[in-house]
Amino acid sequence: MTHDPSPRTFLQSIEAMAAEAPEEGFSLRAIFDRLDERAFGAALFILALPCCIPFLYGVPQVVSLPMMVLAGQMAAGREEPWLPHKFGERKIDKKGLTRTARGGRKWFGWLEKIARPRFTFLMGDRGERVIGLFLVFFCASILVPLPSTNTVPGIGVAIVAFGLMARDGILVILGGIIGTAWIITLLALVALGVRTITGA
Repeated sequence: MTHDPSPRTFLQSIEAMAAEAPEEGFSLRAIFDRLDERAFGAALFILALPCCIPFLYGVPQVVSLPMMVLAGQMAAGREEPWLPHKFGERKIDKKGLTRTARGGRKWFGWLEKIARPRFTFLMGDRGERVIGLFLVFFCASILVPLPSTNTVPGIGVAIVAFGLMARDGILVILGGIIGTAWIITLLALVALGVRTITGA
């Protein structure tokens, strides 16, 4: 009997890719190709993972704009994700991939155990467009040049993306709550800063 050594779960696939990566790593396009994934949920989850890891510098800045592009395509109703050439050629080195894989297992291994199809009506065409619109704002907040601003919205995007992969509306809602709470908090901090500077 032939034993199939290929990883059985999405997180295991990411771990295997990180282990096999050369020192220079892979481009974003190559990562998508190696994982053989074309769904928005899978693509966004892969890109969101580095953003969730505290003190992982450089990689979140590499993936944040491609994340916004994919979320925008989802909001526009595109059926499959597509990256422009300049984004697709961005690379994540082996060190970054390894930390991403470890962080994915550490922070999101529990999702594999609980995810199952629930509230699937949220994943209809109109529902996915609304989800995509929310994700655009979550991804945009990652670009805010403040310390540790990538972690919370990254977690929100990752949970939503995993929910999309598993067709689990509960996870989509949970990730949406996290991301929305972060946006509200960020806006409140900006408003407070403006009032402090202007003395209003």
